[in-house]
Amino acid sequence: MSTGALEAAIFDMDGILIDSEPLWRRAEVLAFRGVGLELEEDDCRVTTGMRIDDVVGYWFERHPWTGQTVHEVAAEILVLVCELIRQEGEPLPGVHVALTALRTAGLRLALATSSPREVIDAVLRRLGLEEAFEVLASAADEARGKPDPAVYLSTARRLGVRPDRCLAFEDSVAGLRSARAAGMRVVAVPAPESAHLPAFAEAHFKLPSLQAFSAKLLRD
Repeated sequence: MSTGALEAAIFDMDGILIDSEPLWRRAEVLAFRGVGLELEEDDCRVTTGMRIDDVVGYWFERHPWTGQTVHEVAAEILVLVCELIRQEGEPLPGVHVALTALRTAGLRLALATSSPREVIDAVLRRLGLEEAFEVLASAADEARGKPDPAVYLSTARRLGVRPDRCLAFEDSVAGLRSARAAGMRVVAVPAPESAHLPAFAEAHFKLPSLQAFSAKLLRD
């Protein structure tokens, strides 16, 4: 991978910058319990990387409930997860080092996440990264969420950079396929419990964590 061809690094957020996937699962379990759907946290792994409206829609299709609307359940999950992030959110290992290395290598930095703006703001404030990214893009603003490439294409367009000159960092299969479909090169950083999934072989590189990232990877 040549640094000469790369102009930007685009990061997913949940599961890449912050260890928030467990917080999302806890929030989902609590909110779904309120409409009579008993899920275990492991059940929630199947929707990792998806927009919250798509997550709620996924479960409503399989186990319809009455009372609260899909929109109301999604809104409740967002309130819960933002509170958990503000109280417990922690950066994943290697985040600050990787961002510094990419910036030093001359790459512009952007964020392309499935989370809506209120979650983005909570995460960046908690991690002290309010000024780290030139562009903040949410799949919540697109007609379709990941694995559709829309959010990555929008991010590249806002940067003014061709997609094939962007390097995406993703922890989920949905996110990986979103970035690949946009024509980007992808560094997969899956959670340990997901790293065995064959789909991660679709990434150009696979790392155990951002601690393993170095600028040398850009020259390989």
